[in-house]
Amino acid sequence: MNFSFEDEYLDFQGTCRAFTQKHVRPVVLESEAAGRPPKTLWLEFGKARLLGLMTPEEHGGSGRDELAVAILAEELSRASGGIAVSALVSAYMAGTHIVHYGTPDQAASYSPAIAAGEKIAAIAVTEPGAGSDVAGITTRAVRTADGYRINGRKMFITNAGIADVFIVAAKTDPEAGHRGITTFLVDAGTPGLSVGSPLPKMGWHSSDTREVMLDDVEVPDSAVLGEIGRGFYQIMGAFQLERICLAAMGLGHAADSLRSATDYVSNRSVFGGRLGDRQSVRHRLARMHTLLEAARLLTYKAAAQLRDGDPQAANTVAMAKYYVAETTSQIVDDAVQLHGGSGFVEESGVARHYRDMRILRIGGGVDEVQLDIIAKQLLPGA
Repeated sequence: MNFSFEDEYLDFQGTCRAFTQKHVRPVVLESEAAGRPPKTLWLEFGKARLLGLMTPEEHGGSGRDELAVAILAEELSRASGGIAVSALVSAYMAGTHIVHYGTPDQAASYSPAIAAGEKIAAIAVTEPGAGSDVAGITTRAVRTADGYRINGRKMFITNAGIADVFIVAAKTDPEAGHRGITTFLVDAGTPGLSVGSPLPKMGWHSSDTREVMLDDVEVPDSAVLGEIGRGFYQIMGAFQLERICLAAMGLGHAADSLRSATDYVSNRSVFGGRLGDRQSVRHRLARMHTLLEAARLLTYKAAAQLRDGDPQAANTVAMAKYYVAETTSQIVDDAVQLHGGSGFVEESGVARHYRDMRILRIGGGVDEVQLDIIAKQLLPGA
């Protein structure tokens, strides 16, 4: 077993870290205020070839893998969870559906532009009454002479207000349960497709999140993404990379919070000495560092298994998603505590990490879903 990155991945990590420092950190406050990353940042992402890691080279990508995506997610989230998730959703939670299931024409139409940051993608699965229970969606796609007519409501859709294309999950055969779900490509501006106002959120202030309404949206047969009735399985497969992204984002929040706390206690004077000279503080930092290293090992093991097609990958991904989200909560909370009042100020980095990391226990499947996946491995048939 290799517990460190090979040179190829180390070099890529350095590239991501340098990009984050140069292009992401300077626009964090601007993005938080605007509720979205600036358009210029999307183009910088594209120029750096960071949005096509899973896209074949013939479609403008770099043909990398899940481990590279995890590295990118960690590095971006050291600066901003909202900016990170905006890019990750477009390229790796929505865009990879087109890479894996799209026809040659669909891939040629969308993948190069998404990889270049010229088009932004969103995935519209979650509904007001169906989150982790994907099979419970009620959006309908009814056959017409020329294609399908889609009606329904989607909720909490990241990138909804800035997306050029939506991947929409709808039931084409309501009587078939989860076997009756199909995904469709719906371009922004299609008659009947509209979005609500930005949703005020606890965190991820720099990501655009809205309700999506589909009222008699007419799409042609060529809009079907993948196979009719196979949408549920496509979504479940895509969840694996999404959960890796979210786990790796937790690593970024925790790592930057630990760095900030270490810097703070090294320079903060209390009672005639440094705050960091107190044993209780040193031990808290040591605990935070140890938890982070354990979480990182589990996350990158899961990413490597997913890359390699390991049959245990889904179980390890669930463990990583659950454990990192829980662990990040502890580490970031400790970092806020060590900062004292400075950590409670809205604009502070640790306060932003505190707000942003809480969604990691909800998005991509709540904690309880991950625990159920793990338990089923322990108790088959339960």
